Amino acid sequence: MTSLAEQPRYDCRNAYVKTLADLAHNDHRIVGVVNDSVGSSKLDAFKKAFPDRLINVGIAEQDMVGVAAGLANGGRIPFVSAASCFLTARALEQIKADVAYSDRNVKLCGMSPGMAYGELGPTHHSIEDIAWLRAIDNMVIVVPADPVETAAAMRWAAVTEGPVFIRVSRMSVPQVYPDNYEFRPGKAITIREGNDVTLISNGTVLWRALVAAEQLAADGIQARVLSMPTVKPLDVDAVVAAAAETSGIVTAEEATRAGGLGGAVAETLAERHPARMKILGVPEFAPTGSAGFLLDRYGMAPAGIAASARELLT
Repeated sequence: MTSLAEQPRYDCRNAYVKTLADLAHNDHRIVGVVNDSVGSSKLDAFKKAFPDRLINVGIAEQDMVGVAAGLANGGRIPFVSAASCFLTARALEQIKADVAYSDRNVKLCGMSPGMAYGELGPTHHSIEDIAWLRAIDNMVIVVPADPVETAAAMRWAAVTEGPVFIRVSRMSVPQVYPDNYEFRPGKAITIREGNDVTLISNGTVLWRALVAAEQLAADGIQARVLSMPTVKPLDVDAVVAAAAETSGIVTAEEATRAGGLGGAVAETLAERHPARMKILGVPEFAPTGSAGFLLDRYGMAPAGIAASARELLT
């Protein structure tokens, strides 16, 4: 069987725009709202197919979220597409008050999250978005790992009432899930069985965790790999089971170490089942450099994840 490290890579934005067009074709309520980001969101084909259903507010993220909330109030289902760093930082108040608190049926799609804009540096890194939105009530947070999961999460969001945030990766990733994968909110997926140590990941780092598990298996260490696409709500039962059945948990994510997936897992363990744990993420304002280089820098190369797992077993 070919390792994921050797398989073709895909830009999840392509799955995003195809799925959005399919949804819009079947449901007239689906609309797109963007902040002068038609190109970077790859929405040119959507704009051509549905010229009256793509609202471009210009570089005005607060207005963008407010417009989306108004559209939702009028019965539309807006998918808001914008660079995650600007969507979540500039419009945080509107996300909190106009979308979450008001319980509007708005789908916030954070494009090119994490460190996908690597060479543009800390102003464009979106490593805090999950932590910010986790602190807001009434917000589902989804971090898909591949194009299949991106499309599945969008289809689920389109038929589910309420606020949702979906990260849409720009950094190319291999396909992890089969074509018939069905997204289930709040449920972890056991991608690899193991009773020695647990690796919990999502987004662009999940495939790296799987390769790390392959490396550990070569040394006789059986790592359980849990995909946790929904950071909020978290699959608490899967986390507690991992803590009870293995010798420790490593979380790995393309986000800040504080308040993201690692924070959610740590909070669960502290309350339900204390266990040894290692949180891999970004501990600082990450410098410029490609996303792959930066992930490796912060211990999220497959070898780095495997090394953290070994530390828990010593």
